[in-house]
Amino acid sequence: MDRLISLHNAIFAPVERLGNQVIPLLARLIFAATLLRYYWNSAGTKVWDRKGEEGILDFFTLESGTYAQMFPKAFEAAGYNTANMGFHHDLIAIAGTYAEWLLPLLIVLGLFTRLAALGMIGFVTVQTWVDVTGHGGTLGALFDTRYGLIDERALWIVLLMVMVIRGAGVLSLDRLFGLAPVARQVPA
Repeated sequence: MDRLISLHNAIFAPVERLGNQVIPLLARLIFAATLLRYYWNSAGTKVWDRKGEEGILDFFTLESGTYAQMFPKAFEAAGYNTANMGFHHDLIAIAGTYAEWLLPLLIVLGLFTRLAALGMIGFVTVQTWVDVTGHGGTLGALFDTRYGLIDERALWIVLLMVMVIRGAGVLSLDRLFGLAPVARQVPA
């Protein structure tokens, strides 16, 4: 049995050392491939009008659809008039919209990755809550035979947790700027 354990450790110790650097990098690449466009498109719908007449100043003006997306019941109660929305709604809408651009960008660049991934976990949680309470989405249940909203968002959060726990990985601005601790080799 000792030989089997030694063989196992000899084979997988290098894999584990490599994985400590490659897994976070792969998590960032998968995030870029699957969620970057999703979040940037979502943020874009909040600032650029549908007519394609966006200019540089449109980047700082929220479309009324932003409030319909983020605060559906409150926007309905306000008669679908953005002027009737409170200042806190404006502040949350602006912060949420720009977080949809900034946090994914930081993750892809590998800059302040742990903080950005933690922010995205909060964002996904709030997004899910709004989808369920404001837009009639259903969570479903984990471990049932259907694939639902909770299953999808759980995968996103696990991907982000890899970055919170492990950082950005070997190719990152965090590493370049010394923001990532250098992994210490643990004796076998």
